[in-house]
Amino acid sequence: MNEYRLSKRLETVASFIPRGAVLADIGSDHAYLPCYACLHGYATKAVAGEVADGPLRSARQQVETCGLSDRISVRKGDGLSVIAPREVDCITIAGMGGALIARILSDGKEKLSGVKRLILQPNVGAERVRRWLLEHDWELIAERILKEDGHIYEVLVAERGEAERPYRHLEAELLLGPFLLRENNDVFREKWQQELRHWKQIAADLAANGQSEAAARKRRELERKIRLVEEVLP
Repeated sequence: MNEYRLSKRLETVASFIPRGAVLADIGSDHAYLPCYACLHGYATKAVAGEVADGPLRSARQQVETCGLSDRISVRKGDGLSVIAPREVDCITIAGMGGALIARILSDGKEKLSGVKRLILQPNVGAERVRRWLLEHDWELIAERILKEDGHIYEVLVAERGEAERPYRHLEAELLLGPFLLRENNDVFREKWQQELRHWKQIAADLAANGQSEAAARKRRELERKIRLVEEVLP
């Protein structure tokens, strides 16, 4: 993977960056995504944000190697602290857990003024991200699911709008994704068949061994999710 050829996962994220965007890539690692976006005409300028020193150095070196120092600003900081309000109009956050992505967005809410599009790729916990978007008036406008190197990833794209518009069966679609459920492709079915098997095994183990109230609560939550998935999957 480099600035000219991204992983399938990051290429999918990049495909949703509007042409001419001013981009902030949060948790940019080697800055491959903002470099790719600028070199391929998706973004005119970009901010690459990174909190760890090692990846920060790698990002700066990558930007310099690509000759993009005049277009990409590499900054150290946590989450959206690396940007100012109205500085960018598109934000990408990829490769983190859904709970962390939701926290980054909540902690940096004041930095979202002027942002037109969020492109979010949670490695796990996409439901947390969808719920955050719903609660903060961001409308989910597209989703993709893909498999790469044995891992399944979801990409969520949102803009300001009518947050409830994509949902018909709210609780189930917060979990599975309204667009993904309607598309119902092979990767989607593989993901949820795996999840169902996993959840059913855990629920059975809890029923056999769990005596505490915490174990009972966890089992009830798993059984709720199992019902939601089984009710809507063909």
